[in-house]
Amino acid sequence: MKRVLTLTLLAAAAVSATGVHAADYPNKPVTIVVPFSAGGPTDRVARDLAEAMRKALGNVSVVIDNVPGAGSSIGAAKVARATPDGYTLLLNHIGMSTIPTLVRNVPFKVETDFEYLGIVNDVPMTLIAKPSMPANNYKELVTWIGANKGKINLGNAGVGSASHLCGLLYQSAMKTEMTPVPYKGTAPAITDLIGGQIDLLCDQTTNTSPQIEAKKVKAYAVTTQKRLSTPLLKDLPTLDESGLKGFTVAIWHGLYAPKGTPPAILKQLNDALKVALKDPEFIKKEEALGAVVATDDRIEPAGHKKFVADEIAKWSPIIKAAGVYAD
Repeated sequence: MKRVLTLTLLAAAAVSATGVHAADYPNKPVTIVVPFSAGGPTDRVARDLAEAMRKALGNVSVVIDNVPGAGSSIGAAKVARATPDGYTLLLNHIGMSTIPTLVRNVPFKVETDFEYLGIVNDVPMTLIAKPSMPANNYKELVTWIGANKGKINLGNAGVGSASHLCGLLYQSAMKTEMTPVPYKGTAPAITDLIGGQIDLLCDQTTNTSPQIEAKKVKAYAVTTQKRLSTPLLKDLPTLDESGLKGFTVAIWHGLYAPKGTPPAILKQLNDALKVALKDPEFIKKEEALGAVVATDDRIEPAGHKKFVADEIAKWSPIIKAAGVYAD
């Protein structure tokens, strides 16, 4: 009886401690782990979100911790192992849905080792080419691709990157193989595209818009279902309307917490995220990056989790068919 009473008291104390902690949350800086290098598009989104979340969480500091490597799995693993107290979060992009297939021996399970807090945004992508590309529109580009099979170099920012994934999907849709040329980041890939060392690149508008505006590359299409409304890209056709029916790729970003984070804290974080997504300054910054802030049911934990499961199902066969891995 004494042992049972002791265990009951310990359990009650643990529940009480958790309740106090949740009620007091947050009382110290919150860290958002970004599984990519500083200065990249995901890092920029994270820093914009950190500022908006800071205000939504009562002006508590929200700091960024860049932990790049292995298709974003190193940073994600750090969060999966973190104390589930709401002070260590993860901001990851579409890589969250490719890790299960792309990375060997993943030390966590995407669908069960995280608490889903909501999708932050969607970033459209553009298909661009070297400035010397003879094709002047997408129809001519398709003809050029058909005439140069086996000779085309398709750049990307590294295995598991947004440009790598878009390239895989594009080759699958076109039923053709191109020579992948991986770089350590988007910047060197675009530099070589401008210099003519590679032929094509499919990357986020956050990276390609400045080069398109400066006329340093040729732009052919966007990867959204509908044409974009931005003045710079509004005249570009979609790949869907150009013949690749159903072709859509958006580099979305989502926010996660370690599994086991108390429900009260999860609700506070989700509420803060929703407030941040309506912050006019955050929306303005995201629009400047070519991103669309999420407003649908994916900003809810359940909608976010279902969306990621659907994305895993979408990307898994494509990655397996390509036989690529991010070691």
